[in-house]
Amino acid sequence: MELNLKLYLYLCIALLAGVIALHSLPRLGKLGKNISDSFCQAPGIDLVLAYFMLAPIAVGSLISGWIGVVIALLAELSVLWVWILAHEFAHRDQKQTGRIARTMSGIFGTWRNHVAIWITALAIPVFWAVRFAELAVYPPLTKLIGLPKYQTEDWVNVSRHKFEGLVGYDLIWCLYCDWMTGVWSLGTEMLRNVESFWCPIRFYSDKKCENCQQDFPDLDNGWVAADGTMEDVADVLQSKYDGENDSSWFGHPCRQQTAQESKTEV
Repeated sequence: MELNLKLYLYLCIALLAGVIALHSLPRLGKLGKNISDSFCQAPGIDLVLAYFMLAPIAVGSLISGWIGVVIALLAELSVLWVWILAHEFAHRDQKQTGRIARTMSGIFGTWRNHVAIWITALAIPVFWAVRFAELAVYPPLTKLIGLPKYQTEDWVNVSRHKFEGLVGYDLIWCLYCDWMTGVWSLGTEMLRNVESFWCPIRFYSDKKCENCQQDFPDLDNGWVAADGTMEDVADVLQSKYDGENDSSWFGHPCRQQTAQESKTEV
């Protein structure tokens, strides 16, 4: 019991130290501000979030197994609430109207809104899995089959802390949405390349085609009809890929740029 209590306290201290460090960096001159800005986008944000989310769980599991994982989660939640309350206290003079959580609680009821908010936290492991795939699974494909590379910092970043009026509870959840939206959007973009590269075949379900078309534009702009033949599929692949140019999905901007350059050369 004493070991678990110490583990909880040490994890809380480490997390609080991280919070203080992040808040202090912008106040340390130009260098500190530059470092702070680098932590707001990939790969810096990956390191910061890993420190606050993954490292405590890893340490806890190594020291006390599954009980250590629970202790790590309790430490993360404890520090999160300390930060929320401290941030809201520091901005207590700020206008209290227009808060997101309060507004939605007024519409749907306090307990329903807050329970729903915390349920969304259960998706965090999903977004981490997507992020790991972006870092470990996709990059080799850019070398092996020429799938396009991406500036991940243009997708995976956070900036809503710069929005005036977001405080405490509202701010932390908006930053969560900020992060997960970029992670998910980048994953979808990468999947467009994978799907069109290996499986450019429309689904038999018209409803599924309709539902997926927004995220996979090639579905209605190049993929072979569901009642087509494998020869049709081979023809599409041969017409879209040459093994030399970028192997992006059919409607990718780089393809349009390449086509425009070809016209200019002619």
